[in-house]
Amino acid sequence: MQDLTRPVEDHPPYLVGYTEYRADLPGGMHPYLTSQRACLVRSDGSGRRQLAEELTREPNTWTSFAGWSPDGRLAIIASGWENPENAAWEEKHQTFRMTEGWRHDQCLLDLATGALANVTAVERVSDYNAGLFFWLKDSKRLGFEALIGGISTPFSMSLDGTNKRDLSSGDREFTYGLNASPDGSRIAYHKSYQVYIADADGSQAERVDTGQPFNFCPRWSPDGQWLLFLSGEHYDCHACLVRPDGSGLRKLADRHGYRGVVELLDIPAFHSASSDIPVWAPDGRWVYYAAKCGESVELMRVGLDGTVQRLTRSERGALNYHPAPSPDGMWVLFGSNRAGTRRLYALRADGVGCYPLTNVPAGYGAAHGHWQPIAADAWTVRPLSSQDNPTRG
Repeated sequence: MQDLTRPVEDHPPYLVGYTEYRADLPGGMHPYLTSQRACLVRSDGSGRRQLAEELTREPNTWTSFAGWSPDGRLAIIASGWENPENAAWEEKHQTFRMTEGWRHDQCLLDLATGALANVTAVERVSDYNAGLFFWLKDSKRLGFEALIGGISTPFSMSLDGTNKRDLSSGDREFTYGLNASPDGSRIAYHKSYQVYIADADGSQAERVDTGQPFNFCPRWSPDGQWLLFLSGEHYDCHACLVRPDGSGLRKLADRHGYRGVVELLDIPAFHSASSDIPVWAPDGRWVYYAAKCGESVELMRVGLDGTVQRLTRSERGALNYHPAPSPDGMWVLFGSNRAGTRRLYALRADGVGCYPLTNVPAGYGAAHGHWQPIAADAWTVRPLSSQDNPTRG
């Protein structure tokens, strides 16, 4: 097991947004959801503070950290509410009932001014909106997914929430994992667990024939030449690549029996596991993913030539998951239960040098870390201080 007590003299020059939550509350998913809070921390683990607290003042509400704008000035904050009676029904029947009793929106928080804008509430198309992202080369355009009649539907909109446009071409199949190519001209997503590629307006959609029943979360390579996604059987799927024209399909790496879902709670509840998907390095030379190694799940990276490197070595039964490379490619943020609680860690990209980034108490968890896309000192932000550290509870 790697020595996490060894000093790390330098730290990545970024802030990290993430989500804290209670992992030990009985009663199903609702107590877990309503305990979630969007947080921010320096890359050395100091200066933790909670974000957008005003969104959690009503009962049965929560926030989670969901991403950044390309310039690092705006944080994406997911804001949720669920009626407790609806949550009890879902837990009893072990299925979602998303057409009533829910409100889920995507907000943009300006860290320098504190201004908060609920962009999915503008010209609202759904009570449940998720997956907000910035069209990578155009910070004035956003993409997201709206649940309409229980069907996830891809949309685009302007930065202020206006001009919402359905990108589904009118079909009624469940669509998930929407993202844009680096030049913004094309989109990719999976629909009914099949990968599709389309023009940016949703037209000319074509299915990628993988020959597999389960295909999940395609992601464009930084140069736009490849799509990375999971393919195979559900719970037995592996990192695969394909060209945007459907050619060059190949399996890149095997997860060796890892089911690819992470249980985030101490008391498992209905649908409390989180998907663990492979991700690109910023320069496109590596893909980071998790795989089973003996009795533990470890972080790995694989080159486009298929060369695999193991990055973590943990004690038996440990889980390492959700890798996220830093913008400069020098570090990897990941979640792990190696210390007994679910924390976030920063690891050098070559696997040498690792330290805990969050220090949550027993019964809590920290997950879904997002590096700020530019160096933290490159723009003005309200200083982090100890006064920004509300008591957990």
